[in-house]
Amino acid sequence: MLENKSFDDSPTARQEILELYEDLRVADVMDGMDLVGLQDMGLFYNNIRPYWVDAENFTHRIVGFALTVRFVPNDRRIGEGSFDTIEGYQKWYKDQYARAPHAWTSAAKDGDILVISSDGTGEAANIGSNNTLWWYTLGIRGVVTNASARDQDEIVAEKVMPVYGQEDRALRSVRAGRCILESYNFPVVCAGVLVFPGDLVVADMDGVLVVPREKAMEVGKAARGIMKDDQASREKQLKEIRAKQAAERKKKLDSTF
Repeated sequence: MLENKSFDDSPTARQEILELYEDLRVADVMDGMDLVGLQDMGLFYNNIRPYWVDAENFTHRIVGFALTVRFVPNDRRIGEGSFDTIEGYQKWYKDQYARAPHAWTSAAKDGDILVISSDGTGEAANIGSNNTLWWYTLGIRGVVTNASARDQDEIVAEKVMPVYGQEDRALRSVRAGRCILESYNFPVVCAGVLVFPGDLVVADMDGVLVVPREKAMEVGKAARGIMKDDQASREKQLKEIRAKQAAERKKKLDSTF
């Protein structure tokens, strides 16, 4: 039986990790994972992509601690003519919503990343524009899922909560009557990765990567060293390229007179 990990989850410990990973890219962290012997570990399937991208400030990038939630398919269905009145359906609908609640919100901490596993739940949408705004006020700073979301127009337009899900899929139907909340803050498998509550989640345009919490400091330090070397190399090359481009523009301008 899998058991949750024990670790220091104090505000000081959490902040130390978040500061270490600030501005690190998924590529840097993946290289750090390689250096500590975790090659090809923690990578979500490649079809899990961000719904929106901020190419100027990179606010779509996320880093934080996994708050895991697992939904499973509902074991009850209704058919045509099951209710004599709309009120009858509304009562059933309300009862079914109680089977897929937001109970996990009581465990949310500032800097958490919501990891939703929804295998087999079909059209049940657990993520929507209104939900993401509410979750943001609870301290959630990103959502990753092996399924998808609805209200994607609003999620993209608002650009408040980074959401990562299946890039070629949208969910249109509500979760009531379609899925059940099975558990939260227990290990889940999401997009091919075993995620424990408290593991570190990093995501950007390269995808989603999960770092085991017990390796977070070691991986982060290795990744930061790699990033610094890469930045120095890129800055040198960009400086040379910009100078060459400026010279070419000047030459072209001079030739017109």
